[in-house]
Amino acid sequence: MNIEDEQHAPAVSSPLNPDFAAARARKQPAREQREKKESLKKREAKGVDSARSGTPDVASHGKKSKKKIDVPMALSPIRYKLPAPHRTDFDPPGPPVFTPVMTKAGREFHECTEHVFNRKGYRYIHCICDPEFTNYQYHRQSDTEPYGPRFSFEDASSHILFDSCGRSITTEKGFRTARANVGVREGRWYWECKILSGVRNLNHPGTEGVSRETRGHVRLGWARREASLDTPVGFDAYSYGLRDVAGQKVHMSRPKDFMPSNSDFCEGDVIGMEITLPSLSFHRKIVEGTYNKAVDISDDNDTPSPADAPNIVRDRVPIRFKNHIYFEHFEYHPTKELEDLMNPVPVLTSTSGGSAVNPGAAPPSPNHSSPALRTLPFSSIKVYKNGEYVGEPFSQLLAFLPPASKPLNQLGSRDGLDDAMLGYFPAISVFRGGAAEVNFGPDFWYPPADLASSMADKQDGDIDMIGGGHPAEPAQPISGHRSHVRPLSDRFNEQIAEDIVYDIIDEVDFWAQDTENGEKEGSEPMKKASLSDKTSAVLMGPVDPEAEEVRAVVQEVVNSGGMVGIRREGQIKEVVQEEE
Repeated sequence: MNIEDEQHAPAVSSPLNPDFAAARARKQPAREQREKKESLKKREAKGVDSARSGTPDVASHGKKSKKKIDVPMALSPIRYKLPAPHRTDFDPPGPPVFTPVMTKAGREFHECTEHVFNRKGYRYIHCICDPEFTNYQYHRQSDTEPYGPRFSFEDASSHILFDSCGRSITTEKGFRTARANVGVREGRWYWECKILSGVRNLNHPGTEGVSRETRGHVRLGWARREASLDTPVGFDAYSYGLRDVAGQKVHMSRPKDFMPSNSDFCEGDVIGMEITLPSLSFHRKIVEGTYNKAVDISDDNDTPSPADAPNIVRDRVPIRFKNHIYFEHFEYHPTKELEDLMNPVPVLTSTSGGSAVNPGAAPPSPNHSSPALRTLPFSSIKVYKNGEYVGEPFSQLLAFLPPASKPLNQLGSRDGLDDAMLGYFPAISVFRGGAAEVNFGPDFWYPPADLASSMADKQDGDIDMIGGGHPAEPAQPISGHRSHVRPLSDRFNEQIAEDIVYDIIDEVDFWAQDTENGEKEGSEPMKKASLSDKTSAVLMGPVDPEAEEVRAVVQEVVNSGGMVGIRREGQIKEVVQEEE
């Protein structure tokens, strides 16, 4: 015992001051406790910078300690192992088969058959084989007659009847819905709907003594891909609609007064629908949870750059159905959060002993904890009736970009992917004889004032040149709530151009994968699946473009001029591609 220990030894041993010798004997084996540091492997796994976490492990330079660090890479579409294409797969897709059923309002309506309908969990789009898309297994997206913006024959209820142009619908059943073949994701867009058969307008001359009995009903609005087609527009949280009776607005099956009293949508009325959506860059801030109301005071403050462009991933496989080829996509599915929003779950309260709606459930907002319940600032829907502005029934629309939208949980589906077709689509519901016609422009029946002025400026083609007599004004952004309202037909042309670009990008992506994996011309098909998501247990691998049976079919198509037919099939696409 040294002198310092003796100075601090207790004078008398007691229960509170035990014997010093025994205490010293217990403390002697104890050593200074040092902070335990994690190993290099654990720090690498957590992503911690090893340069700032202490001395590096010398043994890490050995062969045994070498470990490949996974670098996050951009996802790619799934590649499926497909059979060799047939000679007929290179032919343009034929139009649907129309069977006449009835005549209403001077139009003949048909049953559209010999095509596939979208079903739960899956979505279908026409495709065609193209000899130039070798790495994409000779498939690319296509379309069928009638060309142009119209109702989608595949994205409609099986009980919907169409006219020959695909722009008028009716049904003999209860409420059934049809969506357009073009959707919007950002900006301001306008389209019109004319009531052909529905509530009768008894104020028109010559209607004295006519029965007030309606000839069906019509609802119209905007709907997302998750909205049901066997229910009217506005039935769930994925659609916003208007009733023809009293012009009420409907969302989540809750009708509310919107139009003035006795303001039905009657036969012959033209209803204009305008939607405003913020820019996609602003939209991503909402769904990613980085939106700040104090900072993000506008949706077009951030200049978009190519580096911030979204990664469009389209997981799809070509299938055959009655002499047609379709791309089968995984469809987005209703989420539990929005189902609970529509039908609140009652909870038991301890105070009253009864049940009540959960008071802690927060309403949808831009900063909601659930991405599915986040709303879009600067978004709205405006309504016009026979050219006169009526009002704004809806604002703060629900976000639709992933993770707000999710596919059905099934084998092969992946969350968080945007296939470039998420958005809001024009939708019309008809009920027991109700009929309606759509007009997507550019020649509208009653164009709104700002649309008419912007179209006039577009036709004049006057451009202020830099350095001229007048200073050039900054161009107004095309995307965002401050852009000019545009006809939906313009969006259809943009959508075609996007489909062409994404098909080419997928082709280059697969070519790059084949090159990285050592694929060369004349080599055997790949044996391994090139899928970043290892949880998708599907049989994959490209068709060998140099296989004898495939090469024979492709050569026959090229020699017979089949590629000319492919070009004819996509006249609209070729025109848009030349303009781009």
